[in-house]
Amino acid sequence: MTNRYVAAFQDHQPAIISASGRAQFEMCMTRLAAALPEIEEKMAARADDSDWWGADDDRWMRFIRPYVVKDGVLQIPVKGVLLHDFPYQFSSYATGYDYIWRAFERGMGDLNVKGIALVVDSPGGMVAGCFEMVDKMFAMRGKKPIEGFASESAYSAAYATISVADRITVTRTGGVGSIGVVTSHVDISQMMKEFGWVVTFIYAGKHKVDGNAYEALSDDVKARIQARINDLYGIFVQTVARNRGLDEKAVRDTEALTYGAPESLSVGLADAIGAFDDALADFTASLNLNEGDETMADITQAQLDEAVATARADGVTAGKAEGHAAGLKEGATAERTRINGILATDVAKARPKAALSTALKTDMSVEAATAFLADFDEEKPVATADEKPAGAGAPAGMMESAMSNSENPNVGTGGGGDENASSLSDPKSILALASAVGLKGYATKK
Repeated sequence: MTNRYVAAFQDHQPAIISASGRAQFEMCMTRLAAALPEIEEKMAARADDSDWWGADDDRWMRFIRPYVVKDGVLQIPVKGVLLHDFPYQFSSYATGYDYIWRAFERGMGDLNVKGIALVVDSPGGMVAGCFEMVDKMFAMRGKKPIEGFASESAYSAAYATISVADRITVTRTGGVGSIGVVTSHVDISQMMKEFGWVVTFIYAGKHKVDGNAYEALSDDVKARIQARINDLYGIFVQTVARNRGLDEKAVRDTEALTYGAPESLSVGLADAIGAFDDALADFTASLNLNEGDETMADITQAQLDEAVATARADGVTAGKAEGHAAGLKEGATAERTRINGILATDVAKARPKAALSTALKTDMSVEAATAFLADFDEEKPVATADEKPAGAGAPAGMMESAMSNSENPNVGTGGGGDENASSLSDPKSILALASAVGLKGYATKK
């Protein structure tokens, strides 16, 4: 009895299989037919099928639905005949489109996966399910690097699958291509006649038995089948052209040829030639070099905008506080410099009382204060006999001490005085401040 996967390639069902891979195709289907009863029996016996991948220690599920991540690279085997409605990966003999897609989708969402490797060795497979899977994979391209490895063959449906990759490497003895669609019709009417058998169809609807094997294929039936094949071929061509960035005419011009490694590069169906192990190692190394970029790639634009807005708000707040503190410090420094500058002029030294008042009670610049004080008569202070000589100028830090010890000098960025400050018209206050800042000729009486 023919199983459903073998039957799917019969009765005019279109296929995307390389003619050169016919022997491989037949071998794979034979092995699958032998193993399929056991596969289905074991899957039916599973008590819990809610986890599609199965537990990590489930050896059977790891065999039939492998998910292998090594050094950050998910390796997806695309091997044997490619089948629709086959949710498994059966060694080197058969791979289901559903399995490929689920592994690919899982890898794209797996934080441990940095890149995806499509490891391909297949003569092709069914049309059904192929292009829908490829379209979904293509829609996710760009999220993570995808590398395709034709080791050894990537023909027809397998080439449609590998074309999703950002880059395709072919082994030196490998091949790619066979971008075409095929079906067939078997006419056994002559054999039936020789055996003396006659098949009579009883049917309703003019085209109900079109293309049956017991009659020769009419021209109009063949034309309809050809039209369907042409439509599918157009989808195949468009898919490859889109995925590989080629002109559709260039893809059609291949005329479903298969290409060895050197030719595959010249027609744009591959990017490099190399041994699988070496190429995979290079791909893995490239991912490690770019590891620092991955986190950024995972951040959505909305998350990025939010982070920038938060950082900007924090920066404004911090900047205001820092600017305020810096402004106060800078203003105090400038004020001390202004006061010292006024008191250090020759005009101020000759008029110390007026100079102190001008420096502390106004915001005049050194130049303006000097011109202003020049209009005053020079002062003639009388020193007492027991006064101690003062230093030539204010020692470092003395100005800060003087201002902090005064009742409220209120020296700030504005340079203005406080209405409650002690009156500098009091000679005792003037003498005390002059002595503190180290002006010559001034000392307080003991």
